[in-house]
Amino acid sequence: MRGVGPALVTSLLLAACGETGMPAPDLDPAVVQARGQITQIPEQYQQGNALYQQDCARCHGEDGLGTLSGPPLLHRVYQPTHHSDAAFLLAVRAGVRAHHWNFGDMEALPGVSAEDVGAITSYVRWLQQETGVY
Repeated sequence: MRGVGPALVTSLLLAACGETGMPAPDLDPAVVQARGQITQIPEQYQQGNALYQQDCARCHGEDGLGTLSGPPLLHRVYQPTHHSDAAFLLAVRAGVRAHHWNFGDMEALPGVSAEDVGAITSYVRWLQQETGVY
C-alpha cells in the first residue's frame, strides 16, 4: 500500500460498501486501493464506462466495487475464466439467478443492446486488469 494512507484505503472501502459500510465478501483491499488510483480512462473504454455508469453502476457501483444491491465486478469471481464475456451478455439478456452472492436475482435489462454489453464488458475487463483482479 505504498503511497496510499490508511485513511484513503478506509474511505475507498466505505465507498465500496454502499449505505451500511459493510464490504462485499472477500473484497481485496489491494483491488480497492488500485481502483482508487485510476484517474483516467483510456479513450477506447470511455463509451463502455459511460454505458456502465448508465446501466450497471446503480447495482454494481460506480467504481465496480459493488453496492448493497449488487456484487463487485472487480472480484475474482468475475474473472474471464469463471464468468466469460458471453456470461455478461447472457445476464443482461435473460437475467441471472443469484448463485455467488446474497443480493437476489439480477433482472434482464432489455434496453441494453449486445453492442452496449460488449463495450461495457471491455471496460470491466480493463478495470479488472488495472486492479489486478486477473
